[in-house]
Amino acid sequence: MRDKLLEAVEKTSLREQQLQFAIGDTVDVHTRILEGNKERIQKFSGVVIARRGSGTREMFTVRRIVQGEGVERSFPVNSPKIAHIEITRHARVRRAKLFYLRDRAGKATRLRERNAKPWEVKVGESK
Repeated sequence: MRDKLLEAVEKTSLREQQLQFAIGDTVDVHTRILEGNKERIQKFSGVVIARRGSGTREMFTVRRIVQGEGVERSFPVNSPKIAHIEITRHARVRRAKLFYLRDRAGKATRLRERNAKPWEVKVGESK
């Protein structure tokens, strides 16, 4: 009973179109920033190193290097603050979490390129 009630309430907060990205993808996360009464969109680019949770509590972590320092930021998948996500590169990974990238620097952080999955191929495009 309680689970069905929670599920019904959470369903109203979920995105209508789910975000299709995977661990290891390089993404540009466009977030809405409020400054006073103005709204602007800021881009955060990096590699998706983790995805956790489910439903309204689902989060993903993006990591990038800024001036030699690693910067990580976690985003809720279903947040209205996320305008959209652009996938710039797909990487082939063999793990669900890429926390080992924290200990690496320079060229050691590179991930191998992979082919797009069927849902990522746009209509009218060929593989």
